[in-house]
Amino acid sequence: MSVAIENFVKAIYNNEKQDITNTKPGNIANKLGISNAAATDMAKKLAAKGLLNYEKYQALQLTDAGEKMALNIVRKHRLWEALLHKMFDMSLHEIHREAELLEHETSDFLAEKISEYLGHPKFDPHGDPIPNANGEITTIDTSIALINAEENKTYVISRLMSEDKEFFEFCALNGIKYGNKISIVKQFQNSKMTQIIINTNTIILNQDFTQIIYVNEIN
Repeated sequence: MSVAIENFVKAIYNNEKQDITNTKPGNIANKLGISNAAATDMAKKLAAKGLLNYEKYQALQLTDAGEKMALNIVRKHRLWEALLHKMFDMSLHEIHREAELLEHETSDFLAEKISEYLGHPKFDPHGDPIPNANGEITTIDTSIALINAEENKTYVISRLMSEDKEFFEFCALNGIKYGNKISIVKQFQNSKMTQIIINTNTIILNQDFTQIIYVNEIN
């Protein structure tokens, strides 16, 4: 399959897994930087190949075959992110950028070798689950968006769901990383702001950030 097709099915899969997006052709076009017409044409083409279901004005849904393809690409992408982060200590934005290129040139054989070298990790450095060689995600996701976290409770950061360079720069400067503990001081409901403590520092985050930072409660 072409890079364009692989990116298209992966975009549908990723958008479907995020609470704040959907898989209508216009949103997929925006994510991939293509025109709405091009996204619609691609959707019709992939529907004819049996990779997705297409209905005019409706969200796109991957078929079993389409989801299998998407998970295979996602696996390679996230394995590369884990490898680059471990070997070169590259930033979260840098590993994503490079993995976008490498995922399309990686055989299933090489992907499994990378997985073996890393000890078959379950998560990438962003906290995203890594599918296994059978295209299955075996982890159970119990995380919630930071915007929904309760006051006066402590959580551990489980996912950073973004591709934005400035977001990752902000996270790096403030110790917001996968696995770090974070305490919720106050949720400002009207202004949609969240006051947190991390590494003894007090920070106030806006809704744009609290919707894409995911956490698990520490029992």
